[in-house]
Amino acid sequence: MPRTHLGADPGSPRLHVVPVRQKDAKEFVAAWHRHHRPPPGAVFCLGAADEEGVLRAVAMVGRPVARLFDNGQTLEVTRTATDGTGNANSLLYGAAWRAAKALGYTRLITYTQSGETGASLRGAGWRVLAQRSPRRGWNSPSRLRTSRGVDHIARTLWEAPTTP
Repeated sequence: MPRTHLGADPGSPRLHVVPVRQKDAKEFVAAWHRHHRPPPGAVFCLGAADEEGVLRAVAMVGRPVARLFDNGQTLEVTRTATDGTGNANSLLYGAAWRAAKALGYTRLITYTQSGETGASLRGAGWRVLAQRSPRRGWNSPSRLRTSRGVDHIARTLWEAPTTP
């Protein structure tokens, strides 16, 4: 039986976790994410669907962006996006950790930007590991890159709960 989660208010739809193809997750992120484009790839993708099967949110989980975390045992939730349905992100953060553990991974991380509360992460039992200073950007003389509008923003590093 799929795990379900009732939205915050009585009018919110009842949600359940569904598998999502990477192509479909990228399209959802492109349509609904506030400030990022879809990541280039993922190890797996999950969705939160309502009782009618309408996709309300997605999570894309991939290899960590930071090379120091890319140890073969760690994954990163690289993107979540929602259509605004209550508690969808918390449902997906919990499901992503269960799926990662089932695949043999021992750690799952993600980041939020300055100004984001992290309420969905706290609701799923995640904890803050570190505050990261704003990046100068990805551009360098040897590797010219165009800014995507998210440089110079502080971030918070989160980790999924380590207790069973």
